[in-house]
Amino acid sequence: MDNKNENRFPLRLDDVTRWKIESWYKKDDCQSRNEFVVKAVNFYADCLAGQVNGVLPVAIQSAIDGRLGMFEDRLAQLLYKLSVETDMGISAVLDCIQLDPDYLRKLRANSVKSVKATNGLLTFEQKVKEQDNSVDGDDQWQG
Repeated sequence: MDNKNENRFPLRLDDVTRWKIESWYKKDDCQSRNEFVVKAVNFYADCLAGQVNGVLPVAIQSAIDGRLGMFEDRLAQLLYKLSVETDMGISAVLDCIQLDPDYLRKLRANSVKSVKATNGLLTFEQKVKEQDNSVDGDDQWQG
């Protein structure tokens, strides 16, 4: 340690605590008992600060960030694959039919409305019920 920043601090330890320091400082790759005590105090102080501030200790936060990063990467891969498949499906449908741009605008507006109303939890059954309700009141097309 740099002597300019070093402060002496008298410390009285019971026998059990002294034994713990003696037993663990080398196993923790510390060069001295003092280094071990400083690391232990800093670790404990960080834990207390985390509890007070509602912040996780650095090691736990780092582990969570790593797992979330892996999850984010996996989710991005799956969304990319889903987008490719969706694009293929849309392209196949559009190759078979011609759609009016006004119809597409109306369809998009209705889809946005449906997604907002259900918080994105749409099901085929809901769409079929909507279609049945609109067909009952609208006899424009009979198949």
